Amino acid sequence: QVQLVESGGGSVQAGGSLRLSCAASGYTYSSSCMGWFRQAPGKEREEVATIYSGGGRTYYAEFVEGRFTISQDNAKNTLYLQMNSLKPEDTAMYYCAAVGLWIGNRCVDFGYWGQGTQVTVSS
Repeated sequence: QVQLVESGGGSVQAGGSLRLSCAASGYTYSSSCMGWFRQAPGKEREEVATIYSGGGRTYYAEFVEGRFTISQDNAKNTLYLQMNSLKPEDTAMYYCAAVGLWIGNRCVDFGYWGQGTQVTVSS
């Protein structure tokens, strides 16, 4: 059983910060990808940031680079997303994904997803 449980979402004003956490169980971080995705009502899911557990390589979507930082703690099997300088357009449900494949220097085909944590940014 692989389970992913997100936490840390909430409501903040523009310019504020949030730290999202994803607690994983049922496996250990090793030579695979984890990532954060988001989806706002009426919009398609967007990739926010991913990290390759085997090499510590990270990828950020263009619209979040410079504001967000993805990291993981292998000892605790926990993934994090530190979000600073939040904007109203960051409002969405944020999902944690795990067991992705590292292909072509990118993380793809994630096999497991969390239930999501809501992030709301007001102007």
